[in-house]
Amino acid sequence: MTSVYLWIPLAPLAGAILAGLFGRALGRTGSHRVTILGVLISFLLSLYVLFDVLKGNTYNGAAYTWITSGEARFSIGFLIDRLSALMMVVVTFVSLMVHVYTIGYMAEDPGYQRFFGYISLFTFSMLMLVMANNFLQLFFGWEAVGVVSYFLIGFWYTRPSAIYANLKAFLVNRVGDFGFILGIALILAHFGTLDYAKVFADAPGAVDKTIQVFGGHPWMLLSVVCLCLFVGAMGKSAQFPLHVWLPDSMEGPTPISALIHAATMVTAGIFMVARMSPLFELSQTALSVVLLIGALTAFSMSLVAITQYDIKRVVAYSTLSQLGYMTAALGASAYSVAIFHLATHAFFKAVLFLGAGSVIIALHHEQDMRRMGGLRKYMPVTYWTVLIGAFANAGLPPFAGFFSKDSILEAVHLSVTPGAHLAFWLLVGGVLAGGVYSFRLVFMTFHGEERFDKAHPPHESPWVVTLPLVLLAIPSVAAGWLIGPILFGGFFGGSIQILPEHPALEEMGAEFHGVLAFMGHGLASLPFWLAAGGALAAWYLYLKNRELPKKIAVALGPVYALVERKYGFDELYSSVFAAGARAVGGGLWRGGDQRTIDGLMVNGSARLVGWFSGVVRLVQSGLIYWYAFVMLFGVLLALTWFLFLSPRV
Repeated sequence: MTSVYLWIPLAPLAGAILAGLFGRALGRTGSHRVTILGVLISFLLSLYVLFDVLKGNTYNGAAYTWITSGEARFSIGFLIDRLSALMMVVVTFVSLMVHVYTIGYMAEDPGYQRFFGYISLFTFSMLMLVMANNFLQLFFGWEAVGVVSYFLIGFWYTRPSAIYANLKAFLVNRVGDFGFILGIALILAHFGTLDYAKVFADAPGAVDKTIQVFGGHPWMLLSVVCLCLFVGAMGKSAQFPLHVWLPDSMEGPTPISALIHAATMVTAGIFMVARMSPLFELSQTALSVVLLIGALTAFSMSLVAITQYDIKRVVAYSTLSQLGYMTAALGASAYSVAIFHLATHAFFKAVLFLGAGSVIIALHHEQDMRRMGGLRKYMPVTYWTVLIGAFANAGLPPFAGFFSKDSILEAVHLSVTPGAHLAFWLLVGGVLAGGVYSFRLVFMTFHGEERFDKAHPPHESPWVVTLPLVLLAIPSVAAGWLIGPILFGGFFGGSIQILPEHPALEEMGAEFHGVLAFMGHGLASLPFWLAAGGALAAWYLYLKNRELPKKIAVALGPVYALVERKYGFDELYSSVFAAGARAVGGGLWRGGDQRTIDGLMVNGSARLVGWFSGVVRLVQSGLIYWYAFVMLFGVLLALTWFLFLSPRV
């Protein structure tokens, strides 16, 4: 089986190398064929591995030892269990759909081959991350997806906005990655290894260990480690306040939005925290921080989504909100619920992104929903698939998002983690806003009057665009029906560890009596009625009384303006951190480089030598009478010394 595990990441890598380095020779058709074949092989092998793991066959071993330093070994290896196997299937399936979709979306782009090389390389990087059995390989995959996302967000590098967006994403993620690598360094320093199994086995013995973060103030070692690791997750999974890069990443082509924001890069942080459950379970402080950060992100970003008009940005802020739900579930020790929502979200969010891309193609790259409307009759396949995605995103039964989102709310409600009560109500508020923004997108885009250019009427996208939409819409409906075995049937086994002190998931399992009973319970709960009320409010505001949203915005005044401007974080970071860094750099350049180094040390020493040379030049004139005068003057000084100034004996 080791060769099978190797081929899963290597097949997309081979496609990336062929398309990236030999794309011109292969041509457009050859480039997409080799990359799609590579991802297809990876997907089929991932399915095979998942079925094999479900039979009880797990694997944890090194494929290659890179460095040995003392007793520490730095290896490339694989941990294949139910958690990683499920992630492998989700990642490769969504990536395969995005590859096929790209044939139609990027058909006329001059960077066609390069794009396929990038997305295949991205798939390889994500697979290396989820299959890792040690922190070194985890960090390699972590940074690799960041680097490739930099290339993809700035794919249209002639656009200044794209260059700004990919630089912003890169820098914000470096902030998170700084905390992430500090956490890994602490693990190596205190455990002497980067192997997951050894660290997890030794972690209970380090519960009482402390370190001095600041002089005289001991901190619990595991709390510091978990918080540092979570800072990395905040950057990669775009949690408040490191969320600002994700909406701007919409500058990349739409297939990238689906690939990065649906099932891959942004979910890496969620997967990482779930994988690190043996560590996070030992730190109540870390769990509280994770829970509250996730709930705050879910609520605040859902409000911003209501104020946006760019169709891709609406879906982007929806992604931020859904990632907040996953993070909150992690903080409630409901790791399997977070992964369950990660999987269902991958399908319906990919539908929404790819559906938005289909609309953008039909309207000749128009993205403003105020210039859309009435597209339902022109694009029926896109409409119905996006509608399914909206139902799932809003959390309405029987669609997949209902089961996973409702499970998160129930887990947080039952959680004993400090801050769970506040987090629950923030998440409930996000449910109402989620219903509004999900159906606001549908009604403004596909219903009502036609506001697009009538000279160029839209038409349905080609099959290479609509087929992935249909295939992704199917699990967007049905994936949630697997809630029983995944959450309450011990699906993840030993992949995830939960201490008895955190019984929320166990209590949920005791009350679970099947899918129909779960839906019946949901229909009687507050979140369902809030989601349905949000959908009804969107229908009234954006179809029946389209002037009312403007009146509400005016009435709310500064509150609406604050939300519309994303709470001012872009301006804050730009004016404080970016401008501050430029000011410091300018000060060091002028004061340090120009004045101190060039002005004082280099040019100053040169001027001193020049002045001294000028003085010496006055003495060394080359004129005989001047030398005679100096000699006589010297003799006079010597005589004066001996006659008048020398000591008497």
